[in-house]
Amino acid sequence: MKRIVIIGGSGFIGSHIAAQLAARGHSLVIPTRQREAVRSRTLTLPQVALASASIHDPAELGRLLAGADVVINLMGILQGKEADFERAHVTLTRQIIAACLAAGVQRYLHMSALGADENGPSRYQRSKGRAETLVKASPLAWTIYRPSVVFGRGDHFITLFAGITRLAPLLPLAGAQALFQPVWVEDVARAFVAGVQRKDLAGQTLSLVGPDVYTLGDIVHIAAQAAGHRTRIIALPEWMARLQATLMALLPDPPISHDNLDSMKTPNIDNAGFPAMLGWKPAALAAIAPSYVGAASRYNEYRRHAGRTGRGTP
Repeated sequence: MKRIVIIGGSGFIGSHIAAQLAARGHSLVIPTRQREAVRSRTLTLPQVALASASIHDPAELGRLLAGADVVINLMGILQGKEADFERAHVTLTRQIIAACLAAGVQRYLHMSALGADENGPSRYQRSKGRAETLVKASPLAWTIYRPSVVFGRGDHFITLFAGITRLAPLLPLAGAQALFQPVWVEDVARAFVAGVQRKDLAGQTLSLVGPDVYTLGDIVHIAAQAAGHRTRIIALPEWMARLQATLMALLPDPPISHDNLDSMKTPNIDNAGFPAMLGWKPAALAAIAPSYVGAASRYNEYRRHAGRTGRGTP
């Protein structure tokens, strides 16, 4: 049993990692500034303690890590200005490393991304690359994880496209030919569990990818089929994709940005495949997506039908 602090642990991937670690008896601490909102939504396991803390405050971060055996850093953003990426990926990583050293924490697991590169085409990739450089230069027993796009129950990727295809039988799609190698969230979580338990993974950089390579257009088709929808994709040329991203920037939570388009210039794949040293084969997107996308779609259809019939009933 270990005491593990999961920074960024209240999100989609973090909740799956927390569930697998808790099932193995570890004691978990997850910092959040919205404790009750997170508690009401997920992470109600008895081994999980939600700590009200600002992870960007070095003093609070130091108190949070006191007595920890392992620190997992899952923090990341996909959109923002240069300063936002720097703060979330680089500055925070530097502060976490310093706090680990001050608290005597030696084991550090770091979530990066495929395509992380200090000289990459996007702000996201460059900041992730700079964070990796900091981790590798540290004296900690680190492991870096570089997943492709992560899918699974509760995701905001496959589920998003499944919902869009319900509303749009014709879908203009930016980056339709961009390449991805989607990995199941449970395989990602299992890889982090292995990092907690296995000393031989220290000093390793692991590409977490699924067994199949798809274009973004392929992924949208899979999402539509899993939800029982038919959608025709219209691949947008670069200039129209940029225009679409500009218009979407007006939305409160835009699904795509110019920086996302820049990231998609680099294939989000690893030809070496899932790391053999982890000891298992990853699940395929086509096998898993129907199990949660289809169920969610049927539930939403039932709610809409119930709402319509309910309004006509006295």
